[in-house]
Amino acid sequence: MLACNNAELPGERIPFCLGDQPVGWVLPRIAAVLDGMAGIKRSGDRVTLTAPASLASIARALSERGLYRWRGEAFDVRAKPDGLPLTQIDRGAIPLFGIQATGVHVNGLVRRDGGLHLWVARRAMDKLLDPGKLDHIVAGGVPAGLGPVGTLVKEAAEEAAIPPELASMAVPVGVIAYAMERPEGLRRDLVHCYDLVLPEDFIPFAADGEVEAFELWPLARAFDAVRDTDDFKFNVNLVLIDLFLRQRLIEEKEADDLRVMIGGVESNRPGRDADRV
Repeated sequence: MLACNNAELPGERIPFCLGDQPVGWVLPRIAAVLDGMAGIKRSGDRVTLTAPASLASIARALSERGLYRWRGEAFDVRAKPDGLPLTQIDRGAIPLFGIQATGVHVNGLVRRDGGLHLWVARRAMDKLLDPGKLDHIVAGGVPAGLGPVGTLVKEAAEEAAIPPELASMAVPVGVIAYAMERPEGLRRDLVHCYDLVLPEDFIPFAADGEVEAFELWPLARAFDAVRDTDDFKFNVNLVLIDLFLRQRLIEEKEADDLRVMIGGVESNRPGRDADRV
């Protein structure tokens, strides 16, 4: 869990602003590249873009210089999680600028006589990030123009062939925030977490090819994998730890510490006496 919150801010980074609103953090080497670009003003303690609409073209120029891989997917940029979009940027450039991104993760659950089970996906080997790692049945970033619920329904259909009427039954259970140093840069993510109880006879399949295979695991097996291995994608571990806490799979003393550590921006996490899924 601490590995997902290993970024020290500001550290060497300096604020990146759109007008008078801070939206991210950039390393000095990125600030040096931005110097001289149209609309960029540099002072000792910050880099400011005076025309927010030009961020997309600036990001494209940085991609053409080989500083990151262009993804071709626009994300909204906000100063605050609940604020209005100020502009858009390619998804691949978000860690370079230390901009906060929003995503959704869904615990795909099945009730069986033997206890609660979890659908586990294995990421395709051609994925740009964390190929071959274990993942949620549905997970993805929130693109420009969509919110978490719309993204959930979209990704559920694309990634696991879950029909919209079933995906819309997902229940929000919390929001987890972290700041993590990654090879691609600074990941400041806001993850909206959902539980979705699926029928026993529902079998997911990868409609878009981003998943190599799905397996239905007893929840205890997922618990062991998170505890003993690094097989799951890094942020999936956080969402699953939250699930394990709510299912009381973690001893109370350790659970109290984990609740403090995993506490995000907001949470619908039930208390100790709440009913389990």
